[in-house]
Amino acid sequence: QVQLVESGGGLVQAGGSLRLSCVASGSIGSANTMGWYRQAPGKQRELVATITSGSSGISTNYADSVKGRFSISRENAKNTVYLQMNSLKPEDTAVYYCYYVGLGFPYWGRGTQVTVSS
Repeated sequence: QVQLVESGGGLVQAGGSLRLSCVASGSIGSANTMGWYRQAPGKQRELVATITSGSSGISTNYADSVKGRFSISRENAKNTVYLQMNSLKPEDTAVYYCYYVGLGFPYWGRGTQVTVSS
């Protein structure tokens, strides 16, 4: 079992910044992928960014819509993943969910609301 707790969401004006954090606890494997997905009202959950730590190092993946604006990072010693969100747009408004997958099933956090006003 893995538990994920997100923090850092809130209300921000367009052009502003927010930093999301997600702490993982439980059966954390040495090789895993953590990341963020989001779901806006009436839309499907979509990938925002993931970061994978394994024997070959660290690799990241971003949705085209956030490239150049968002940055994902992690602190393995703290089992924590961060999402730095800059130049936020109203269309970034969504519930952001933390994601973890190791060798078994994927796990999800409860989500944190991000609202960007125009």
